[in-house]
Amino acid sequence: MSGGSLILRSVGPSVSVQDMGRPGRMAQGISRGGAVDPLALVEASALLGSRKPLPALEMAVSGGRFEVTAPTRIALTGAPMQAELDGRPLRWGASHKIEPGEVLSIGAARAGMFGYLTFAGGIETPEVLGSRSAHLAAGIGSALESGARLPLGTDPEPDAPAMVLTQDDRFSGGTLRIIPGPQTGLFDEATFARLKATEFTRARQGNRQGVALESDAPALTSDMAKGLASDVIFEGDIQMTGAGTPYVLLAECQTIGGYPRIGTVLPCDLPRIAQAAPGTKLRFKAVTLDEADALDLRWEAQLQAQRAKLRPLIRDPHDIHDLLSYQLISGVTAGRELEEENG
Repeated sequence: MSGGSLILRSVGPSVSVQDMGRPGRMAQGISRGGAVDPLALVEASALLGSRKPLPALEMAVSGGRFEVTAPTRIALTGAPMQAELDGRPLRWGASHKIEPGEVLSIGAARAGMFGYLTFAGGIETPEVLGSRSAHLAAGIGSALESGARLPLGTDPEPDAPAMVLTQDDRFSGGTLRIIPGPQTGLFDEATFARLKATEFTRARQGNRQGVALESDAPALTSDMAKGLASDVIFEGDIQMTGAGTPYVLLAECQTIGGYPRIGTVLPCDLPRIAQAAPGTKLRFKAVTLDEADALDLRWEAQLQAQRAKLRPLIRDPHDIHDLLSYQLISGVTAGRELEEENG
């Protein structure tokens, strides 16, 4: 059964369909891709009662205006953005129901970089290599354009109560935990110590492939790292450019590179670097491999943790346009019964 369509009345320049990506495709030259903040998809699954993460619209910096052709619940997660439904404000980090004809407007991010709009029935665009994600660097799919229509799956429980959760704070910078990288040993102890002691600023250069960091500290270089042969690289690797500045690889990174890697950011902290807006302060902290293993939770465990945080969304009566149609207390009515009887 069809869940109708999503109509993109207008969208920002970097809106795309993203899911959990294409792990295991490195041999084909394709990095994972998918959402740069996969925790946002896990949060949406908890809010919508889904057993697994659903494909969503990833919105960089700003969203757009959207309509649906069938009733459906949505979840708003990731970077908090201004959101309204027919002019009524919507809470971020929560689920809401949309009816056909209503216009959902999502504006600029108030913090962070990437917001996510997830539908309870999922987005049913065709799969390519096991994923619906657009992988722009690999030439799979493309950014969405205004006027497009996307097929939606059917919401299994369109009348389920709205829910809310407190999102994990990852939108204002902070600490990125790292483990040694393939070429850490090519940097002397003093250089690695400076990496950990320096407060970096997220530079303006950055996209779904990676993010550059800058600081006033001396360049983090190594004579031993010069002339390296190209090697397999991974999401989370910290490449040191020729200028000696860190560049953290993200979901759509290339799979082969020649810059030395001084360390690797843990997967659980990648949303923090991906969501860092230009000018945000970040630091690195080295952890042991045992500590890293303990922090490496699969999405199933993350989903269970997010479900434990759910609570019903209490709506402000001023924002309920059809408040009188609700029977809020047994025996209390909208007060139209005598009018109806006297017809």
